[in-house]
Amino acid sequence: MLQNVIIGQYYPASSPLHRMDSRSKLIAAFFYLFIVFLANSWVTYGLLVAFTAVTITLSKVPLRFLYKGLKPILILVVFTMLLHVFLTKEGELLYKAGFLEIYEGGIIQGVFIAMRLLLLVLMTSLLTLTTTPIDITDGLEHLLGPLKKWKLPVHEFALMMSISLRFIPTLLQETEKIMKAQMARGADFTSGPIKERAKAFVPLLVPLFVSSFKRAEELALAMEARGYRGGEGRTRLRALEWHKRDTFALLLLLLLTASLLLLRS
Repeated sequence: MLQNVIIGQYYPASSPLHRMDSRSKLIAAFFYLFIVFLANSWVTYGLLVAFTAVTITLSKVPLRFLYKGLKPILILVVFTMLLHVFLTKEGELLYKAGFLEIYEGGIIQGVFIAMRLLLLVLMTSLLTLTTTPIDITDGLEHLLGPLKKWKLPVHEFALMMSISLRFIPTLLQETEKIMKAQMARGADFTSGPIKERAKAFVPLLVPLFVSSFKRAEELALAMEARGYRGGEGRTRLRALEWHKRDTFALLLLLLLTASLLLLRS
């Protein structure tokens, strides 16, 4: 299941989203995180779903690949939806059996929350799938550039964010290897009571932390050997270029926001 996590991975393709400036994609992604909470009806969620579907189509990322990435969170989505279905007491009573009561409002809220979670994961995943870690670093540094006036380490912050995203798939692969090695020695992570399964994960954490610190040390030595001394005075091999398609994408997002605000009122 760990191999199915797609956050932090880059999917190489020749698509309009891949050719967009990383700054516009970062702005659009952060903006989308806010506007997704504006949806409060079937119509507004329909607009968000349509916008997300068009974005996925333009990215040229296979649907099978995206579905594989959604698998690990489906349990969380279903659990959250069921909580709303059984605990929200709004609207018409649809079903009652003893203490169990299901209301129309609970079903609607559960579906809305599930859709919201799925849309957030899809759009944040598309950001890393269509943008290389280097471009994300450069884009973040440009966007946070004004903070340099207050002596904030913008370059270092952007680099840490990029390294974190880059090493998510690597750490998951390392976890998968350690789990298989432990299972070969008799460890059981899939059966038994929850308490016993939690105990089985304890021996997994120690080699994982050791491996993570070792990778961090190797990365630090490699950066030092290549003359890295921070962001001061550094130049870039490729300069970021803002095109008309970036402006058009942000204008389209603003139009979507205006539509959601109008439909809410």
